[in-house]
Amino acid sequence: MYDMAILWDWIAFSVRWLHVITAMAWIGASFYFIALDLMLKPAKHLPDGAYGEEWEVHGGGFYHTVKFLVAPSEMPEHLTWHKWQSYTTWLSGAALMMIIYWVGGELFLLDPTKANLSLMQGIVISGGSLTIGWLAYDAMCKSRLSEHPTVLMLLLFVILVVMSWGYNQIFTGRAALLHLGAFTATIMTANVFFQIMPNQRIVVEDLKNGRTPDAKYGKIAKVRSTHNNYLTLPVVFLMLSNHYPLAFATEYAWIIASLIFLTGVTIRHYFNTMHKTGKGPHWTWLATVLLMIAIAWLSTVRGGETYEESEAREMTPYEQKYASVDSFEEAFYAVTGNCSMCHAREPSWDGMHWPPKGIVLETEADVARHADQIYLQAGLSHAMPPPNAIEMDNESRDLIVAWIKDVRGSQ
Repeated sequence: MYDMAILWDWIAFSVRWLHVITAMAWIGASFYFIALDLMLKPAKHLPDGAYGEEWEVHGGGFYHTVKFLVAPSEMPEHLTWHKWQSYTTWLSGAALMMIIYWVGGELFLLDPTKANLSLMQGIVISGGSLTIGWLAYDAMCKSRLSEHPTVLMLLLFVILVVMSWGYNQIFTGRAALLHLGAFTATIMTANVFFQIMPNQRIVVEDLKNGRTPDAKYGKIAKVRSTHNNYLTLPVVFLMLSNHYPLAFATEYAWIIASLIFLTGVTIRHYFNTMHKTGKGPHWTWLATVLLMIAIAWLSTVRGGETYEESEAREMTPYEQKYASVDSFEEAFYAVTGNCSMCHAREPSWDGMHWPPKGIVLETEADVARHADQIYLQAGLSHAMPPPNAIEMDNESRDLIVAWIKDVRGSQ
C-alpha cells in the first residue's frame, strides 16, 4: 500500500517524459514554420496564387518550398497536417498537472499560509481558470481589437500579469508559476484546435468543391500563430521554474513571471527579424539582459512562511495525517539531523542561499508536509542527502521508511 508513492512517481516521470518529447516536436515545428514564412522571397515563374519560395539545404539534400498565400488552384493528393504535436503536448501536460497538482494537491498546490482552501476548491480554481482564460482571450481576438494587433498583444500581457498575481495569492509559488504556464499553453493549443485547424479545413473543403477559398481564414490563423510564437519561450521557462526556487519561492515571483513574458517578446523579435532581413536588432539582447538582471534582483527578496509562523500555525489535515503516528518523532529527528543543514529557511551550507527546490525541513509541519518526497528521496533511495554533504546511515533511512509504513497502515 505504502509503495503507491513509487508508482505515482514513475507515472509522473513517464508522463513528463512524453510531455517533453511532444513539446520539443511542437516547438520545433512552430519555430521552423515561422522562420520559413519570414524567409520566403518572391521569384519568377511561381505558380498562380503563390506568395514566395525558399531554398534550403539540410542533411545532404536540397529542399524547395513554395507558399500559397491562400491556397493552390487545386487540392494536392498528399497533405500533411501539423496538429498532433500541439494536442499531445497539451494533453500530456494536463495529465501531468492532474497527477502532481491535483492528486498531490495538498502538498504541491495548496498553500495554507495564503488561502484557506479545500483540495476540491483548489482543483476547481486550477481547472476553471484555464477555461476562463481561453474564453476571455478568444473573445478579444474576435472583437474589433483584432484590427489592432499591438493593442491586442498588450491586453493579452495585462491578462497574464493579472493571472500571475492571482495565482500567487492562493497557490504555492511552484504551483502558481506552473499554472501560469498551463494558462498560456491552453491558449496556444486552443488557438490550434478551435481556430487554426478549423479555418484550414474550410479552405481544404472549398478546394475540394471547386470554390475559391476566402483569404480571411488564412489571416485569422496567421494572427493566432504569431501569438503562439511569442508565447512559447515564456511557457518553457515557467515549466522549468519548479526546479528553481529563486524563480518561484520569492515574494515577487508573480513579477518575475510577468517580466519573463517580455523577454519572450525581445528574444523572438530578434530571431523573427533576423529570419526576415538577415540581420537581427541587437538592442533586443541588451533589453533581455536588463530584464534578466531585474529578475535576478527580485529573486533575492525572500517570501513564504517564517520558522515562527510554521511553529505557531495549526497543522493542516494532510500534515496531521503524517505527524500523528507514533513513529513520527524518531523520523522527524532523523530528517532534521541529516537534511536541515541545507533544507532550512537560511541554509548553513557555504554558498547556498536557498533550500534546494524551495523545500524546507525544520519544523514538524515542514517535515510532515513533505513526507512522500522524503520517503522517496531519503528512505527508499539514497538521492538525498548528497554523499559529499553528509553520510546518512541506514538506520535513519529505515526510520523514515517505518514512519511512512505506519501512516499507510493506519489509513
